[in-house]
Amino acid sequence: MVMADVRPQRIMRYPAKELAWLFRQLRISVPVAFGSAAFFAVMFREPFGMNLVYALCIALMIQALVKLGHYGLTRWLPDASPGTPATQRRWPDWKWMFPWIVISGVAGYFGGHAIANVLTGSHGTPSDLLRNPRTLLLSMTVALVLALCISYFHYARGRMAAADARAQAAMRSAAENQLRLLESQLEPHMLFNTLGNLRVMIGQDPQRAQEMLNQVISFLRATLQASRSGSHPLSCEFDRIADYLALMQVRMGARLQVELDLPAGLANLPVPPLLLQPLVENAIKHGLEPIVAGGWIKVTARREGGTLMLTVRDTGAGLSELLPGPDCFGTSQVRERLAQLYGKAASFQLLDAGDGSSDGGGGTLAIVRLPLF
Repeated sequence: MVMADVRPQRIMRYPAKELAWLFRQLRISVPVAFGSAAFFAVMFREPFGMNLVYALCIALMIQALVKLGHYGLTRWLPDASPGTPATQRRWPDWKWMFPWIVISGVAGYFGGHAIANVLTGSHGTPSDLLRNPRTLLLSMTVALVLALCISYFHYARGRMAAADARAQAAMRSAAENQLRLLESQLEPHMLFNTLGNLRVMIGQDPQRAQEMLNQVISFLRATLQASRSGSHPLSCEFDRIADYLALMQVRMGARLQVELDLPAGLANLPVPPLLLQPLVENAIKHGLEPIVAGGWIKVTARREGGTLMLTVRDTGAGLSELLPGPDCFGTSQVRERLAQLYGKAASFQLLDAGDGSSDGGGGTLAIVRLPLF
């Protein structure tokens, strides 16, 4: 039963791709064939339909030969002259291609003419073509011009494709560099805060300072490993948040209550490293620390259809206590990373949770939505 369901999908997929390829090829030769047929019909006062059959056969034969030479020479060229501009845009050098264009024009003319003879039932032979040198010369000239036009079309399309590929590569490189810059800004931001806390704690409580230092080492080790990859499992992101919150619990004690909720089915989903950590840091620094009694912070992951929803909820001071300006460092960093990685497919919201809800009321709710590919 499974095979019966899968096969029709494959049968429908591949013809669609083949038809698209066929259309791309015919859009070159068919208009040229119509133009050539109209020209010869007027020039020699012959039926347009008969001329169209010959023009189509000749044009398609020339195009097939040009494509054959294009792919064959391109495949051979990297071994002959690697790293040349022609190789980079997947087009043979004109010193190789031009002789093949002449061959394609001549061979395509006679080959297409022979095929058209079969289709129309004509019994002409190649020697018949030589009896009228004027007609032959004009026909061969048109065939060579056609071969040159087809070749230039493929050449121009190859250049555009190569330019587009270079532009896409440059955009990806710029995005990766921007993300690395943002991560390099974030890690010192967190590290300086933690070291400042350690400096104060060493004089007040050496034992707790020692525990906090161990947590710092564990966190930085995990951070270094994650920074070497573009993504990691969601479970690793939660592990790093747990390490960071353990650091904060050493410093804040009972003032900080933590809850992490990660369903097992979402643990292996890939997410960008350091995505939630700045939101957690903001929740503590701007939400819970200003309150003497402290509060709790909850980090959750949920699937909503084709979207992964990550939330950071605290019962702190709320949005009114955030740093001046529309964005503090952590939230602006998250927005920029989401825009770089996912464009409009991802979203970030920062809401005031002070609605008197039964879960504790007050505080801030940060929501990150990522597409599930």
